[in-house]
Amino acid sequence: MKKILVILLVAFIMIQFFPIDKTNPSPTPGMDFLKIKKTPEATAKIIRTSCYDCHSNETEYPWYSSISPVSWLVKNHINEGRKHLNFSTFAVYETKQQLHKLEECIEMVEKKEMPLESYYIGHQNAKLTDEQRKQLVEYFRKAKEDTEIKASF
Repeated sequence: MKKILVILLVAFIMIQFFPIDKTNPSPTPGMDFLKIKKTPEATAKIIRTSCYDCHSNETEYPWYSSISPVSWLVKNHINEGRKHLNFSTFAVYETKQQLHKLEECIEMVEKKEMPLESYYIGHQNAKLTDEQRKQLVEYFRKAKEDTEIKASF
């Protein structure tokens, strides 16, 4: 038993030498969702607090993202989040894709699938109230309608 504990400790120490890359991609002015959609400040604050760490190029890595193997899980969540929706590069999506992303935002917020429950562990301030959820859903619906109107011209 003692040997196993020593091996596990050595392995834990060794994996600390393989940190994740915490470099965020460079900002892309004019591409960010909040700017191109002229999001009201109150709504933008909610989106930044509850969505941007995983769904933008503005991730603020928490202290525990420096400890392997937890850091690997954090990085995987961020990579997956950006792959599904990246607010920082929203303008590069074609109109049809933007509409789909906005529909997904509506659905995920309404069904309380986003933010992930696991995200709340280290980010209690990201937990959405029912009123904030309603505000986001209404905002995403309006953004979708505005996008549809612009696309029809």
